[in-house]
Amino acid sequence: MSSRIRVLIRDYPHRSIALATDSHVLVFRHTPTAADRAANGLYPGSGNVSQTSVSSGGAPGQPPRCMVEFSDVHSTDLSDYRNFSAQPVYGTLGLITVSNDVFLCVVSAASRAATVRPGETVQKILAVDFHCLNRTDYDHILYDEINPYSTDTVDEEGFEQGYGRREPLLEHPCMALKKLLSSGTFYYSSDFDLTRRMQDRSYDESTVVLDSLDAGFLWNSYMIQPLVNFRSRLSNAERDALDASGILTSAIRGFASTFNIPAASSPARSTRTGLPSTMTLISRLSCRRAGTRFNARGMDDDGNVANFVETETIFWTPDGVCFSYVQVRGSVPIFWEQQPGLLPGQQKVSITRSPEATQPAFDKHMENLELAYGPVHVVNLLSAEKSSELEISDRYRYHIRNCSLNNNSGNGASSKGHELLKLTEYDFHAETRGPAGYEAASLISRYIRDSTEGFAYYLGEEMEERPKTPHGEDQIYRQSTTVLQQEGVFRTNCLDCLDRTNLVQTIISRMAVEVFLGGRGERATADFWNRHGTLWADNGDALSKIYAGTGALKSSFTRSGKMSLAGAIADARKSAQRMYINNFADKGRQNTIDMLLGRLMGQAPVHLFDPINDFVTSELSRRAGEFSSEKPIYIWAGTFNLNGKTEGISSDLSPWLTPPVEPSQQFPEIVAVGFQEIVELSPQQIMSTDPARRQQWEAAVKRTLNEHAQMHGQEEYVSLRGGQLVGASLSVFVRASILKYIKNVEGSLKKTGMSGIAGNKGAVAIRMEYANTSICFVTAHLAAGFANYDERNRDYRTISHGLRFQRNRSIEDHDTVIWLGDFNYRIGLNNEKVRKLVEVGDLETLYENDQLNLQMVAGLTFPFYSEARITFPPTYKYDVGTDTYDTSEKARIPAWCDRILRKGDNLRQINYNTASLKFSDHRPVYATFLCVVTMIDEKKKEQLSKDLYQQRKGVVGESTAAGQVDDSDEEDLIGYDPIDPTLPPASSDRRKWWLDNGQPAQSVLRSPGDDFVVNPKRPSNPWAPSQEPDWVKVAPQRNSDNNLQRHASDAQSTTSVRRKLPPPLEPTRVSSPVSSTKSMPVGHAPALPPRRAATGGLEGGVDRDLVCLNRSPSSASTGSSNSIKRKPAPPVPKKPSVLAGATSPKAEKKQQPPLLPPPRRVTNTSKPAGAYSANQADEPPSLPPRRGTGASTGSPGGLLDVGEEEMRGLKDWEVLRPG
Repeated sequence: MSSRIRVLIRDYPHRSIALATDSHVLVFRHTPTAADRAANGLYPGSGNVSQTSVSSGGAPGQPPRCMVEFSDVHSTDLSDYRNFSAQPVYGTLGLITVSNDVFLCVVSAASRAATVRPGETVQKILAVDFHCLNRTDYDHILYDEINPYSTDTVDEEGFEQGYGRREPLLEHPCMALKKLLSSGTFYYSSDFDLTRRMQDRSYDESTVVLDSLDAGFLWNSYMIQPLVNFRSRLSNAERDALDASGILTSAIRGFASTFNIPAASSPARSTRTGLPSTMTLISRLSCRRAGTRFNARGMDDDGNVANFVETETIFWTPDGVCFSYVQVRGSVPIFWEQQPGLLPGQQKVSITRSPEATQPAFDKHMENLELAYGPVHVVNLLSAEKSSELEISDRYRYHIRNCSLNNNSGNGASSKGHELLKLTEYDFHAETRGPAGYEAASLISRYIRDSTEGFAYYLGEEMEERPKTPHGEDQIYRQSTTVLQQEGVFRTNCLDCLDRTNLVQTIISRMAVEVFLGGRGERATADFWNRHGTLWADNGDALSKIYAGTGALKSSFTRSGKMSLAGAIADARKSAQRMYINNFADKGRQNTIDMLLGRLMGQAPVHLFDPINDFVTSELSRRAGEFSSEKPIYIWAGTFNLNGKTEGISSDLSPWLTPPVEPSQQFPEIVAVGFQEIVELSPQQIMSTDPARRQQWEAAVKRTLNEHAQMHGQEEYVSLRGGQLVGASLSVFVRASILKYIKNVEGSLKKTGMSGIAGNKGAVAIRMEYANTSICFVTAHLAAGFANYDERNRDYRTISHGLRFQRNRSIEDHDTVIWLGDFNYRIGLNNEKVRKLVEVGDLETLYENDQLNLQMVAGLTFPFYSEARITFPPTYKYDVGTDTYDTSEKARIPAWCDRILRKGDNLRQINYNTASLKFSDHRPVYATFLCVVTMIDEKKKEQLSKDLYQQRKGVVGESTAAGQVDDSDEEDLIGYDPIDPTLPPASSDRRKWWLDNGQPAQSVLRSPGDDFVVNPKRPSNPWAPSQEPDWVKVAPQRNSDNNLQRHASDAQSTTSVRRKLPPPLEPTRVSSPVSSTKSMPVGHAPALPPRRAATGGLEGGVDRDLVCLNRSPSSASTGSSNSIKRKPAPPVPKKPSVLAGATSPKAEKKQQPPLLPPPRRVTNTSKPAGAYSANQADEPPSLPPRRGTGASTGSPGGLLDVGEEEMRGLKDWEVLRPG
């Protein structure tokens, strides 16, 4: 269990929460944005701040911000902090935002659930607490809701001390999350990566590496991700210290339990008598499509299925032998739904997508399984009699038949029976209906035994080596080595993937354990199998409670191997409970799960920042040359196709392993040895791996290397890691003195033979990190055949893209890559010509026709790889024991099948040659390299880091999570806070204050009233000091026509609202508006016609009485208004005869639109019959009547009804012409 951690809280001047161990402390402090402070009234003028965000950010969806600091506990001032509780916690699950408040989730109670191996324990989470970073209201509410009558604050004399009980005023927003996480279904480990199976874990990782966790099984990934990002910005020393502290916790959901097997009941023979063995079962429930029974069914578009569980059976013996076997379950991977109902078994199933729309997601699901586990054997337990299950089975069968995994082989005949995806349909209900009952389910073993043996299992053993130093002293070196790897997986399903699935998986697990024990000549006892069955029954109950709300049906049979009346009654009770829970409780449970995983609308992860460490990290990266150096090391790599022969084990391998090279290269730091056809590839061998032969060859290689080292007084070699894929094997040996520089050693396999189901072809890879340089070795055996170079190219692509290490790291993700193996590329010449060229030593002509050379030049295989010049004759095919090429009936054409390729700027090849070992039909090939690795002086780096830290701290001051400054100081560090409290906050890349409240990005000016226009005297810079108002008010007065035109133009230029032009004149439909005018006194100059008021325009003449208006608030300038777009001008209407003489015919015929439209005319109180009406949608609008002019206002008649003397008043008028 991880070290206990104290929760410390500081309330003033800023609320901070610290998680402190004996050596380090992690401090959190919520840092509200300017928008948060505006919302809380912390500065004036903040009424326009958006309040629609679900987070505490200033803009919708903006993540809340928290300051975080990780430091040595002795260098941090914790005097202002108090213990929140006397009880310690066991780590944090992360941060989450609920109802605009930020909460820190900590594990407050846990118990040991399993012990996989010594030093690898699994803890069950029993209780969690949520501490609010920005409010004190919730400090004791959560505790009161759980325990309202606590006596923790009552002293020995019975008096209340301190807090005391009171009625909670608020409901804690995290109550549902607390109940979910405290349900006993979540587990964590501080010792190893619990999200990955044993086969995928690296042995030399003493702590949990958070950035390598499998996010598909990490249930607190949403909450912990901000801390993972923060961790990635720390220095290596701080990162290691944070990992070792156990503060950050990774949680899975599912089941974990261990049973001790007494020595008397253990099937494994142990040299350490009396010590018990252990059997552990771990189930990891995926969070990709998590949910309850009827809320999560089928598959999503990313290929994730509901109720997907990876279950691992682990058996460990005191001798260090470790067995592991993995199988998976999951909902049928098609798009289907099922509604809950009150009658068990009567819920209707509906398939929601067509086969064509489903196939891509189905292929994605199966391809992901193949990439993670290898070939997949589907075991479908659905009924062939129930119509709903039969419909799903039919679709399942269709998609498997059309799956890309079964249709990517170019040779259908060769892949028959060796598909990457295989299906076994077993109607569980029909098979167990007879008198044998559920015991008949074991008959399924007849259909799946071949795959059980072919998939093999993971087997690891602890080894101890004692290499000698140059002075003859022994060095003890212990390590766990991988002997076998599991190379396929069973995928079992029924409708719910609970009851039937769990029983059949128990049978498969037993079969795998029997294969393991049978290979060692051992046999299990009845007590051993009883404990195995009990583990699986507990596992079924736990998974069923998570998904359906009750324990599993048929668990009594799984537990004891028999079905009793009590078991049948218990199953009926569970069915009734499931009906109630699925109908009335699952919706709330689903919402809580979605909140935990961050899938609700508006949820945003917390943003963590450290103003000092972020600066230090960037500076260290920039000044890496001050603490890093380069060191040359030597690497020897060799490949040998053994043709299944064993004679060479006792032969002298020194011509190949210790060739006559320069003295500096005779004792390389790293030796990588690749073998092909290490066993004879019989039909039985290619389906499984026998590690005994590889171990014999590894011993022979190690013996040769160490004899050579002892002869020259050099230190000996130790075996670093080995891997085997049936006939291909790769072993890496290193000098004992460099072990301190090597870390993160991993191995991986990839099959390519027979469409990937068999191991006759494929690759084995081992990667490591030497100091700060990553190195990867790959040995491969590609497809044979003279003309099959296209298939060999495909094999390379399959290996390059499909072979993966931890963290989804590929072969190409390394600084140095060396491929070695039997690539099987041939020479494209006839047999006679090739042999003649070999005799005369014309290797250049042979190389020009070499398939690998031609394919690499064409860019079809091994892109960006290089090969040294070949100076040796073809290595294939010889008569065994001679230097003569093949003389059999097949008469194989000599070829350079065995090759070594390299990639890396830091790598230089020195030698490339072959050795004269004649016990195989191939010749071994070797190469030596000079590799430049990057060395980091951790002491210098640490000192520089401290100097930069102090330098930055002098600039920042105490603006850290543990500091005591106000909010404005920390905002200045990141550019959020306004320079003045009365001003809006500064903009950032995440928020622009002028867009709050849904304001448009483009602003449109709007006048404060109809009588106001923009002041022409105001300065162009709106922020420049000025006494001039922004707007002025105008009043209508008389003035000349020229001034009218000028100011009308000014008015239009100051507003975006344009006047609408009148429609074309239709004289036959428009009655004369002149008839309604009034008479006018003789000699009186007519007044200008009044304009219709326009927003921000002029109402009257130019002689205006200016009315000052103060500058409007900023909200007025951010308002939006709809501008009226200007339409093309209509034809100029015909003038009355009294005015026609003043208009030239040229202007009258002009069709182009005028620059300024004619003044608007307002209608009289009584609208003429011909005037345009909005209801006349089917006819073009008529010309509206004129406004009353100076002539018309004086006479009740029209313009033509006035006398001649009165008309003389128009002689000074000037006709306004278009243009």
